[in-house]
Amino acid sequence: MGRGLMEGLATYTLIQWILVVGSSILLFAVSPLARSSDSFYRGARQSRSPGAVALTSSLVISWLFAKSITNAANLGLEYGLPGGLAYAAYYLSFAVAGVVIYFLRTRGGFRSIHHFLGSKFGRGAVALFSLLIALRLFNEVWSNTMVIGTYFGDAGTAPYYWAILVFTTLTLAYSLKGGMSSSILTDVIQMALFGVLLAVVLGAILPRMDYHVGPLLSLDGAHAGAGTSGAVNLLLVAVLQSISYPFHDPVLTDRGFLSSPGTTLRAYLWAVPIGVASIVLFSFVGVYGRLAGVTGQAPVEVARLLGGPILLVMNFIMITSAASTLDSTFSSFAKLAVVDLVPEDRIAPSVSAGRWAMAGITLLGTVPVFLNPAILSATTVSGAMVVGLAPVFCLWWLPVPRAGFFASVVAGLGFGALYALGLWPEGWRLGSAAYGDLLGVTVVSLVVCTLLFVSPLLFTNRRPA
Repeated sequence: MGRGLMEGLATYTLIQWILVVGSSILLFAVSPLARSSDSFYRGARQSRSPGAVALTSSLVISWLFAKSITNAANLGLEYGLPGGLAYAAYYLSFAVAGVVIYFLRTRGGFRSIHHFLGSKFGRGAVALFSLLIALRLFNEVWSNTMVIGTYFGDAGTAPYYWAILVFTTLTLAYSLKGGMSSSILTDVIQMALFGVLLAVVLGAILPRMDYHVGPLLSLDGAHAGAGTSGAVNLLLVAVLQSISYPFHDPVLTDRGFLSSPGTTLRAYLWAVPIGVASIVLFSFVGVYGRLAGVTGQAPVEVARLLGGPILLVMNFIMITSAASTLDSTFSSFAKLAVVDLVPEDRIAPSVSAGRWAMAGITLLGTVPVFLNPAILSATTVSGAMVVGLAPVFCLWWLPVPRAGFFASVVAGLGFGALYALGLWPEGWRLGSAAYGDLLGVTVVSLVVCTLLFVSPLLFTNRRPA
């Protein structure tokens, strides 16, 4: 390796570190210090709830996490624009969650997801649901920070581990300072920054194509002989899972109870087109990579193709998206541990206890990094496991006994486990293309879980306690 190349790599690495440390220090500086439980757990600032713009920005950027936009780019590389559109369909979850939460609040009078489950299905339902979302939050920590690590070194190397540890610690620092109020404020900044950085990346791609956007928009985009049937299957999966997937993500649902019902519903509905557009536009990175013939991880390989400055911009996009997800994860876990699992009439929410909870999930969620797990496609696997939540929330007004909740949720977990373990029957695939097994388990699980949920109504007229 030549001396000039080594010096160039050292300079590049130094700039990356400056981006990580500098952005984290800035976010810490602007984050408000939360002194009350309303500020720490509900994002209130000076007794005011988050407005529609802040709430919309927070929703969107919290779902534009590092592994999500990486998946979008990789699907663009594999299937062309249909791959990006398929992944973007998951963002219909915002509309589903927004509408359901609106009616839970205005018609049902419920103050949170846990309040709804506890009132209707009892403490056992709260415990099972809390276990599911705790696992979700645990996975969010290591799966996002591992993406950051790969921009500093190969998995298992010292630079890889140091990048993860420093990034996670710095994000935890400003999260501890303000809790949900920090998360909402920094999300607005990170959303604006994401938009600027994405524009820079697209601005680097278009000149290389002589500003001909037609190839990027082409729906005929198979790579290495792969047809678009797999993308169609994934699109169908995303649409179907959108009626269950959002309810096991407390980062999304917690924001549904921070502002007035009307403001909240508007924010969730606006988040759909903004989220879809963001994912589709970022998938153009992979689509361009397909046209250029690259292989591997689309964001990294395309950035290398475009040159050092764009690689730094791509890295900063990942830092921004991962940080927004991590701080939201920390805030949601603090609320779960200190507020949701404690009866409201027993103890007032403690800010210090929430900060300890954040530290705890950080430590636990970082352990898998050192066990070298694969960066899982958590969106699809966990989505298959929680299909049983669809009837619980989308049919929330039905007087279903507690047995219906457990039958639906446990069955969904069972079907999802079969899929995750590779035990889903081959004959139950829907077609031979990619994601045919995932589509099959999603359809079967949705039908069976819905029937199991409503079937107790046939045997009892008793309302749940």
